[in-house]
Amino acid sequence: MLTTADLSYSYDRKRVLRFPDLHCQTGEHWLLLGQSGSGKTTLLHLLGGLLTPTGGRIRLNDTDLTALSGPALDRFRGQRIGIVFQRAHFVPSLHVLDNLLLAQQLAGITPDRTRAAELLERLDLSHKQQSPVQRLSVGEQQRVAIARALINKPALILADEPTSALDDDNSLRVVNLLEEQARAVEATLLIVTHDNRLKDHFERRVALEPQKTAQ
Repeated sequence: MLTTADLSYSYDRKRVLRFPDLHCQTGEHWLLLGQSGSGKTTLLHLLGGLLTPTGGRIRLNDTDLTALSGPALDRFRGQRIGIVFQRAHFVPSLHVLDNLLLAQQLAGITPDRTRAAELLERLDLSHKQQSPVQRLSVGEQQRVAIARALINKPALILADEPTSALDDDNSLRVVNLLEEQARAVEATLLIVTHDNRLKDHFERRVALEPQKTAQ
């Protein structure tokens, strides 16, 4: 279960971003909608432990993320949170399979080639295991990014604008893929987007309003 309370963040102590409280049960799928300036990417980075909130609390199951720091937060994020960034960040010198295994190593988990291979097969990427990531198509890179987010069987999957550059058919395909894979590991899924095409696909939604400057 993911919950937040009184969450806020400030980049410069002048503009304070404030976010609605979230209550997401285990296995639920949520859509977080927001236009430019609403702070949706900031919220995703807070939930993923990539930013430290100015105020408030973030709890994932029994762990208060705001009480963790340094190596403890890095390890928890690696083991319990999977993030699909808008732009994939791979190690270009490594092949597809090795990029997945690296995600396990960085989380302090023994690399599991069988798990990685099964994920790639499920995402129709078995034939790309030994391919350099820079030679993949955009769609293939996106699927590898999803596999990397799932490799450690996270409790929470966060996806940042996964459909922003896709047409209608491919947008639906990617969303279905994220939901299917989240169900496979019984993870809570949050998709952060400004793509209004997805509104009718999700029963659970949170709309972020444009943020106002606060002194």
